[in-house]
Amino acid sequence: MTTARSLLLAALLAGCAVPALAETVYVSNEKDNTLSIIDGATLTVTETVKVGRRPRGITLSADGKHLYICASDDDTVQVMDLATKKILHNLPSGEDPELFALHPDGKHLFIANEESNVVTIVDVPRRKVAYQVDVGVEPEGMAVSPDGKWAVNTSETTNMVHWIDTEKRAVVDNTLVDARPRYAQFSKDGSRLWVSAEIGGTLSVIDTADRKVAQTIRFKIKGVPQDRIQPVGIKLTDDGRYAFVALGPANHVAVVDAQTFAVKDYLLVGRRVWQLDLSPDQKRLYATNGVSGDVSVIDVDSLKVVKSIKVGRYPWGVAVKG
Repeated sequence: MTTARSLLLAALLAGCAVPALAETVYVSNEKDNTLSIIDGATLTVTETVKVGRRPRGITLSADGKHLYICASDDDTVQVMDLATKKILHNLPSGEDPELFALHPDGKHLFIANEESNVVTIVDVPRRKVAYQVDVGVEPEGMAVSPDGKWAVNTSETTNMVHWIDTEKRAVVDNTLVDARPRYAQFSKDGSRLWVSAEIGGTLSVIDTADRKVAQTIRFKIKGVPQDRIQPVGIKLTDDGRYAFVALGPANHVAVVDAQTFAVKDYLLVGRRVWQLDLSPDQKRLYATNGVSGDVSVIDVDSLKVVKSIKVGRYPWGVAVKG
């Protein structure tokens, strides 16, 4: 009997409240061409699965039954059945898919294709490209607004955020940010867009209504050279309390007050922290550390690192399922 089922049965027999079952964490290992699967109850790797070449961005399907995996060197997005851990099929993509975002309808993936300078929109049920949009050089970050009206893409070379009107299927506006923008995420209500700039060393907060930068957040860590503070992954809490920011080779995660924009703390994690994701109950933050080959587990209430979990080489993407 599995640990989760044993806990559930024990609680029922004792007449106790049923405990929440722990999450499962999926991590793409860029150099190993594998996916590590972490049991949130034991915080150990339970399985390592072979996937496509150079896996980077990963995200869950709307129903939580499948995992989408950017197999960058294969120029495709793989669809994994999470019940069997088997690749069911591949979705079409432009060259070198890196990051993507799922539309709220759960049927369309917006994929940033780094080599071909386009955003590819895939109709997932039909497994076909619905359309493509030309964007700036080296597109990377990808986000879709909660209402589905906007898809935004960051261009590393042009330092732009491109605003794609999903009904018009075209870029209708651009916002200039600091050098080498990487990641983008909308707030839960869609009123703000948060964008990291790796070389600029900043975090831009953009008002969605006018698409202008409202706040620029800078970081300073005692004892860390400024040029090593390179913001990449971002994760916002659902309650609007925190914005967590991975600071790359600075080896820290910044904790930003999402209302006042003040930096509250810096949490020391593994080497070259890259991407972040929260557990569904918002109690844990998981951070992938590319150079040290591990995942840091952060307790959100105490803002403390509670565990380091070794995975494969160059862990890149992370997705958490409840």
